Amino acid sequence: MGEARDAGAEVLLEGKRDGSLLGPWILANVPEDAKLVKQEAFAPVVLVNPVRDLEDAILKVNNTCYGLQGAVFTRDLKKAFQACDGIDAGGVLVNEVPTFRVDLMPYGGMKGSGMGREGPAYAIKEMTEEKLYLFDLT
Repeated sequence: MGEARDAGAEVLLEGKRDGSLLGPWILANVPEDAKLVKQEAFAPVVLVNPVRDLEDAILKVNNTCYGLQGAVFTRDLKKAFQACDGIDAGGVLVNEVPTFRVDLMPYGGMKGSGMGREGPAYAIKEMTEEKLYLFDLT
């Protein structure tokens, strides 16, 4: 977050550190080449950058080599589906934070965020040894 601030991002809320815990950060106008924009930030941080329209937002979101989860907040169902179809991520949540997860939901990324999905159903399949029996009874 410090690098983004040094590059000109506006800090709207600075999370305080308490031991190993980090409070939430909100940054605006983060440069598109900042690590915080280009890399996965496993931290309580929200970036608020202007976009022209939904198409521009999708282009900016996809301009990274990662794609774990994404989110869109809208009341317009058509735009929600447009975002879900356009965002290159393992999951796109509508009107929910992208970190929301229920174990029954498939969870996993695209691009540099991984391949495949995880969760109980996928774990059971992964740990199951399938065996084929084929009989020719003619």
